[in-house]
Amino acid sequence: MRAVILAAGEGTRLRPLTADRPKCLVELAGRPLLEWQLDSLARAGVTDVSIVTGYRADQIVHGTRRIHNPRFDVTNMVASLMCARALFDGGDDVLVAYGDIVYDPRLVEALAAATAPVAVAVDRAWQPLWELRMEDPLADAETLKIDAAGHLTELGRVPTGYADIQGQYVGLVRVRADVAPDWPRRYDALDPVGPYEGRDRDHMFMTAFLQLLIDDGVPVAAAMVDGGWVEVDTLDDLAVYERLHGTGELADRVRLVGV
Repeated sequence: MRAVILAAGEGTRLRPLTADRPKCLVELAGRPLLEWQLDSLARAGVTDVSIVTGYRADQIVHGTRRIHNPRFDVTNMVASLMCARALFDGGDDVLVAYGDIVYDPRLVEALAAATAPVAVAVDRAWQPLWELRMEDPLADAETLKIDAAGHLTELGRVPTGYADIQGQYVGLVRVRADVAPDWPRRYDALDPVGPYEGRDRDHMFMTAFLQLLIDDGVPVAAAMVDGGWVEVDTLDDLAVYERLHGTGELADRVRLVGV
């Protein structure tokens, strides 16, 4: 398995911490998010790691290789991923990871064990984390529905209630090697105007792209986990996690262990 980390965004909700660095280099418990993530990948046996850069790309010297998105300021994550399309050559499974998450190696292992063409990490124990991060979890949570076979039928939309959320999408996707070349082809065939969940192709979210696959009949499996990760999206998130780290409680949510 090879990995590609999407780290092109500006991280405006983490200002002023991102005034001079990309979001993935904001520190949690004394280390940049990216370094925690690279350690987890290494512990799971993934050592070929490409990083898609954009904002303050000069600050990122990590990984096996860096791939720059020159249009990072006018595109979103799927467009950034397509800058790394050469990785989808069918030679290996591809793990796609957001740059603002930290996770246990067991999440990677759960994805590696899945047999479906596409698998996403889904956290069943998401609600306590959202309750720590915000007053109204439903204001930020997204729909995620799974059928009896364990395949996703819907994700990334605005929920009407907790019944629409059978887990939360972590921001980790595994694409099987034999179907990997299909991803760039599908993206290129999309109408640039869209809309894709209300956005054009340049600005579409990863969840919208995955929903297109689901709607086209591609099996997208849910690799179910219980916790083992955090997302650092805002200054409030970071404050919560640093407080938990100080009391030792963050270890109940995610294990920050170096290689």
